[in-house]
Amino acid sequence: MARIRSLKLRWLHGQLSELTYEHAQTFLAASRGARWQPAINVFRCDRAFCICIDLAGVAKEEITLLVEPGLLVVRGTRTSPEPKPDHGQTVRVLAMEIDSGPFERELRLPPEVDIEQVTAEQEDGLLWIRLPIQ
Repeated sequence: MARIRSLKLRWLHGQLSELTYEHAQTFLAASRGARWQPAINVFRCDRAFCICIDLAGVAKEEITLLVEPGLLVVRGTRTSPEPKPDHGQTVRVLAMEIDSGPFERELRLPPEVDIEQVTAEQEDGLLWIRLPIQ
């Protein structure tokens, strides 16, 4: 009887290994080319909508802003932050929670937004977009 139990456990272990491998491959395939979405805060002010987008570590040159009737799209790329060479060589990564790579955030705009008067400025790692109301 012990022999059958051992066989069942080996079969189960084999199934779990295959399942884990398949899920990992599926996750990796799905994440390639995937874009992350930066966090936002949106405010309704008396004369405009103000959108604050968390883009810490993203250079201005890496940000593309598209504004058209009813739509705002913010795209770009953030390189993965890594220690400076004078900190020494990285031996092991212990945590990696900061999103990097291409990002995109798409927001639907109400019709009263005056897209000709939209302004944006980057300050302290935050992108502020001001969308005046007509």
